[in-house]
Amino acid sequence: MCGQQIRSPHVNDIAPATTLPDRLCVNPKSPHYNEAVLARDVGILFNGVEKTNVEEYCVSEGWIRVSAGTAKDRFGNAMTVKLKGKVEPFFKG
Repeated sequence: MCGQQIRSPHVNDIAPATTLPDRLCVNPKSPHYNEAVLARDVGILFNGVEKTNVEEYCVSEGWIRVSAGTAKDRFGNAMTVKLKGKVEPFFKG
């Protein structure tokens, strides 16, 4: 094996996240976007009720951002409303 580099099979492997981050966003332009976590179907319980239209959440600050119907801003992004309460993210399935 002269001149060949041997590396562990685990180098550069991304382990699936077992815990959810404190803050997560579905918008790829956001610094809180995490594709690896979003690939694992994330659910949000807000004040004990499952919400399906959550754009972003923050557990430590206790808020979620939900889309406001079909309204768009001048750049074509969905309009959102920030709701405060108890946020509990979880992995579905």
